[in-house]
Amino acid sequence: MLRINELVLPLDHTEEELNAAILERLGIKADELLSFSLFRRSYDARKKAAITLTYTIDVELKDEAGVLERNRKKTNVGPTPDTGYHFVGQAPAGLKKRPVVIGFGPCGLFAALLLAEMGFNPIILERGKTVRERTKDTWGLWRQRELKPESNVQFGEGGAGTFSDGKLYSQVKDPKHYGRKVLTEFVAADAPPEIMYVSKPHIGTFRLVKMIQLMRDKIEKLGGEFRFEQRVEDVQIEDGQIRGLTLASGEQIEADHVVLAIGHSARDTFEMLYERGVYIEAKPFSIGFRAEHPQSLIDKCRFGPSAGHPILGAADYKLVHHASNGRSVYSFCMCPGGTVVAATSEPGRVVTNGMSQYSRNERNANSGIVVGISPEDYPGHPLAGIAFQREWESRAYELGGHNYDAPAQLVGDFIANRPSTAQASVEPSYKPGVKWGDLNPSLPKYAIDAIREALPAFDKQIRGYSMHDAVLTGIETRTSSPIRIKRDDHTLQSLNTRGLYPAGEGAGYAGGIMSAAIDGIRVAEALALDIIAESGRR
Repeated sequence: MLRINELVLPLDHTEEELNAAILERLGIKADELLSFSLFRRSYDARKKAAITLTYTIDVELKDEAGVLERNRKKTNVGPTPDTGYHFVGQAPAGLKKRPVVIGFGPCGLFAALLLAEMGFNPIILERGKTVRERTKDTWGLWRQRELKPESNVQFGEGGAGTFSDGKLYSQVKDPKHYGRKVLTEFVAADAPPEIMYVSKPHIGTFRLVKMIQLMRDKIEKLGGEFRFEQRVEDVQIEDGQIRGLTLASGEQIEADHVVLAIGHSARDTFEMLYERGVYIEAKPFSIGFRAEHPQSLIDKCRFGPSAGHPILGAADYKLVHHASNGRSVYSFCMCPGGTVVAATSEPGRVVTNGMSQYSRNERNANSGIVVGISPEDYPGHPLAGIAFQREWESRAYELGGHNYDAPAQLVGDFIANRPSTAQASVEPSYKPGVKWGDLNPSLPKYAIDAIREALPAFDKQIRGYSMHDAVLTGIETRTSSPIRIKRDDHTLQSLNTRGLYPAGEGAGYAGGIMSAAIDGIRVAEALALDIIAESGRR
């Protein structure tokens, strides 16, 4: 097949116009084109009155070689690259010890899937519950203020990405096209087929729940073994080599190869690993609030007269401001047509996050508005970032009224530095509820000052962003892991613990569903190659 890049058409073009554009680009007649398929479709909304679509298209032709020769001088026509997945090997016969995957979020899911597909029969340990049971527990916090510390937005089958917008795009480099493997597996698990070609694919929470169940079934049929509600209490390390795991139940599992895909909120596991001598260092992360605006405002600002067009859907945004105090403020995990959700995993603390369904049809848009911080802001210990997060999450719990309500303030009042007393035209979506007041005490002064400066600056990019009635809900602290469990760049094993493969967000190597899934694939390959090499040396 041949690939056509950068084929630009108007937003409301017809199928016939797309077909004609393909023929024109290749300089061929209609009967020479056998078929075509979309590889990528994006939009350009810089000119709101004339939004265009840009396509990457794969075509099947009668005379591919001849057409390629005639178009050899065109940089936007060439052979379709191989983006299929190719396994690095298969498990050796008679494998005595099965690899273990700790955690079943996006990273653990794809590590387990790849290992199962290669015949390694992995054991998957997840401290939380299955996704259906976990969903009930999560709604228990949102509706009844009942937190289950081992079953919530952070812990359980599917990981934190289950209760999110389900974004499936990333800026990580992907020369081996692992992202296509991720999308292909998701579509096979009943994700919308359009995620294969839209530029910013997403799934949404309700669809993710069903998909995760189907992918678990596939892994089990391939020989994987799942153990839910099994928290890893300890690790056995001998002469710098991992040898086994102790579960909270007391059970011990012998293991020489362990994928550590525990997510960014497994603080007790971070502490245990540090005590056992696994090399860990502090890393930067961000803190801030969730900002809510009418989705209609964002749509109008981004798409003008085309707002509401079915191809465009609910508009998103990406904002950055470099504040005068040296801090960077930026939008994070923007959720079009979504809700702000309670995302704590520890009692007596308030944490927010954003979530959308596939339809993205809720009235509000929300995004984290966060400030970058570094280990210099919480010096003294590799795990000091955890204590820093806990301090401010506990403060938010107090400001919210000690009942998992979140502290909130109107944007206009926040900018004017006065407390809010009631909701205005924008209804906050956070459940169980919000407590209006002053957000000044909820974050360090440098973060408050930077956000207060950034909001009017953002208004220059999205008119109305600093509207008085918009809502700020506190606080957002789990933007990424506060630690990095460093690994060797080549083997992907811990710097000082052989057989331990730190992976995904919790280890500091990913930031979202797609990048975590890709990292899971990379680590599974590295682990498989190590076992195969060991088998060959015996």
